[in-house]
Amino acid sequence: MSMEYEHQLMAMQISPADAHGTTPGKEQQAAGVGILLQIMMLVLSFVLGHVLRRHKFYYLPEASASLLIGLIVGGLANISNTETNIRTWFNFHEEFFFLFLLPPIILYPNFPSGFSLSPKPFFSNFGAIVTFAILGTLISSVVTGILVYLGGLIYLTYRLPFVECLMFGALISATDPVTVLSIFQELGTDMNLYALVFGESVLNDAMAISLYRTMSLVRSHASSGQNFFMVIVRFLETFVGSMSAGVGVGFTSALLFKYAGLDIDNLQNLECCLFVLFPYFSYMLAEGLGLSGIVSILFTGIVMKHYTYSNLSENSQRFVSSFFHLISSLAETFVFIYMGFDIAMEQHSWSHVGFIFFSIIFIGVARAANVFSCAYLVNLVRPAHRQIPLKHQQALWYSGLRGAMAFALALQSVHDLPEGHGQTIFTATTAIVVLTVLLIGGSTGTMLEALQVVGDGLEGTLGESFEGNNGYIAPSYNEEASSGNRIKMKLKEFHQSTASFTALDRNYLTPFFTSQNGDEVEELDEPMPSSARGGFQGHGQHSR
Repeated sequence: MSMEYEHQLMAMQISPADAHGTTPGKEQQAAGVGILLQIMMLVLSFVLGHVLRRHKFYYLPEASASLLIGLIVGGLANISNTETNIRTWFNFHEEFFFLFLLPPIILYPNFPSGFSLSPKPFFSNFGAIVTFAILGTLISSVVTGILVYLGGLIYLTYRLPFVECLMFGALISATDPVTVLSIFQELGTDMNLYALVFGESVLNDAMAISLYRTMSLVRSHASSGQNFFMVIVRFLETFVGSMSAGVGVGFTSALLFKYAGLDIDNLQNLECCLFVLFPYFSYMLAEGLGLSGIVSILFTGIVMKHYTYSNLSENSQRFVSSFFHLISSLAETFVFIYMGFDIAMEQHSWSHVGFIFFSIIFIGVARAANVFSCAYLVNLVRPAHRQIPLKHQQALWYSGLRGAMAFALALQSVHDLPEGHGQTIFTATTAIVVLTVLLIGGSTGTMLEALQVVGDGLEGTLGESFEGNNGYIAPSYNEEASSGNRIKMKLKEFHQSTASFTALDRNYLTPFFTSQNGDEVEELDEPMPSSARGGFQGHGQHSR
């Protein structure tokens, strides 16, 4: 801008922003309108979700309804003459998603789930959960990447380099079964199945992000020999480093709350504030060190739930549980609205329909390879009465919806990959997310009834899981291993080592990091009658 032009504007008392038609007042008004529309859509989603739940209409779950609201409003904004500065408030920014929306979603299962899901089925199935989430996600990513690459070689799909196919396999392996879990709770299903689906979803996101970032780093190197070595080293560095940071922060918080004497009435606000800040500190610490904040905050949440939480006063326990439930509900609903709006507003590359169609088939095959192979390995370890039944495996396969995590990573791939490649992956992921959330999410109730895994209610099914012989809760190592089956023997030895860790935790870690002893923990893990269990939601793990 010339000096003469600036002097003219000053003489007319017009700012340069006014000359271009974007005054600060206009920007503030646009921001207000944008935020108002977001709040209105959130209110509509919560009200609609409540109405659907109340009338037991399972064909349109809450997440699907939120996504549809975002799609409809985004479509209307796209065809209308909505101002650009208002529409920018609805753009899906992956940084905003990873930094602000994802942490509470990752954290929430570690706290209220301790009430809605009894600790015993979750931790008794922890080995299976880790197998599905880590080994299974790796299998799913590699199988998807290989199938997409082979499809490109024989001209079935759009051809991508092998490393980019693996990046696509990693991001599309991130499951988001929010819809399925909500229907599980409404209809009532076996608690072991619920624990497996829930536990896999918690760990799966961390694994998918680590794999995606590792493959993205590998892509920048040319030598294949160096690539393979770097994949292993970089992945271990990221995952183990992030896990160590998260566990370290969690243990530090446990010792602080044990010895600082914060559990008195006039310090309750300070106690709650510190408890809420520690997980986010872990997240930012890992991100600042170039590690994975999601992996770090996940393990911080697990450690804090197991150790730090029991050092809180009863009032603080109730508050932090309600707080994490609140912000998680807001974040999850906002993510699906946000995602739907952005899907309608973004420019998509629909020229490669074959890539989308075959990708859907490939991820179904990869999900099957994940679930059934991991279930086979888990069943090798378990005695007959603790086997994961085939109908639960089929339900696990069907529950692999794709959601916000896959969408955010796909949006990031648009910046990470060459023009055209990232756009194709983003369009395919968008189509997969919409189809799985709307179609699979809406048909989950029918699937549960067809597989006959629906109980009279979640609590009743939980009681049967503990008392009946068909559940797979209590560990048992009395069965003899078949002769000559070395793999089974090794797996049994590994399974027994988890029991050794449980004893270590009960005898040493819990007394050191909490004000409880091992006997108290055992009593807390005992199953409770239904009447007591219903009131458990509002109380802490122990009385002070």
